[in-house]
Amino acid sequence: MPELPEVETIVRDLAPQLTGRRIDSLQVTRDQRVLERLIRHPTARQFVQRLRGRIIASVTRRGKYIVMPLAPRPTAKSSLDGDAESERLIVHLGMTGHLRVWEPEEAPVKHTHLRAMLDSGLELRYDDQRQFGRLLLGKQDDLVAARAFPARLGPEPIHGDLTESEFADLIHARRRPVKSALLDQSFLAGVGNIYADEACFRAGIRPSRWTHRLTVRERRALYEAIQDVLENSIAARGSSIIDYVDGFGLRGTNQEKLLVYGRSGEPCLTCGTPLQGTRLAGRGTVYCRSCQR
Repeated sequence: MPELPEVETIVRDLAPQLTGRRIDSLQVTRDQRVLERLIRHPTARQFVQRLRGRIIASVTRRGKYIVMPLAPRPTAKSSLDGDAESERLIVHLGMTGHLRVWEPEEAPVKHTHLRAMLDSGLELRYDDQRQFGRLLLGKQDDLVAARAFPARLGPEPIHGDLTESEFADLIHARRRPVKSALLDQSFLAGVGNIYADEACFRAGIRPSRWTHRLTVRERRALYEAIQDVLENSIAARGSSIIDYVDGFGLRGTNQEKLLVYGRSGEPCLTCGTPLQGTRLAGRGTVYCRSCQR
């Protein structure tokens, strides 16, 4: 599943192409079962009707979600920047979702479920082979009330939105394994399996350690490790583990720099000890028994 660095990369790629663009028309798949899985709110018919003719005010990210506030219609009174009462188009890529801008003459790839024709002459397309992604349209409060969007997302772990002191207080207040806490989107928004494993390794902390038992030094090390793995991956344009591609259809390169994720049984790149694989918080987890305490 694309995590914070991958979604951030896509947002940065799409923002110059979509900001200020009007959606002139839409085409969605005729497979009603697919539509019901992908378009979580409102109905597919309402989704198309309400999105047609709207202007994308901006392209942002919240956790693993791509968020596009929509400029109000001429009769609306909300701001162009998209306040709490404005409608927004929200995309979660799930496991295999791709959101890209295409030239109209380019043939759609397999499993393309949405095509939005823009006033620039380009098309915004969403394809998703496994259909675990979701498309949402509505006001923030309505989406939360419909349980289509999380009522609570934790703070963003990058861009200075979370201080070391705030992180230390948050993690010390929890009583659960570190890996479980990092995967909890109400604790931190955007961290997933890849970067939880990588951050724990860089911090020298076993993923099974209990959060409230971390020392001050360990909490500081984990905070810095989370910052490092996320920022470094953004700089490398994400990790293409399965089929992730950026907003231009290109693979990232951060998978070449991963130290533990996906390397169970291979030698630790620091000490040579075979890396240990286990399951924690329902997810495959890899760590070094020597380097991580």
